[in-house]
Amino acid sequence: MTEQQQKFLEISKRVETLKEEMKALLPTLNELMAEMEIGELFQDPETGLVYKIQAAKGTYVYFNPIEYVRTKKSGETAGTLSKKEAEEAGFTLSK
Repeated sequence: MTEQQQKFLEISKRVETLKEEMKALLPTLNELMAEMEIGELFQDPETGLVYKIQAAKGTYVYFNPIEYVRTKKSGETAGTLSKKEAEEAGFTLSK
């Protein structure tokens, strides 16, 4: 395995973990915002950042011109790379 591939694996695992954490946290964040008043302003005493609760104007869709796909992890119903394609390329997958 090359150094570049090793670094890729390290970063992709971290990104996937962060995505899972965000997915778990967003319902609670949305619930908290729903309990606040539209137009409510408050400041984070630690950072000094000011927050305002407002009606959503839309969702930003992140687009990256290159991506990766992978076989499924344990516990997932499917991956984005088929088991068949990986095996045909000569890889041995765990059951």
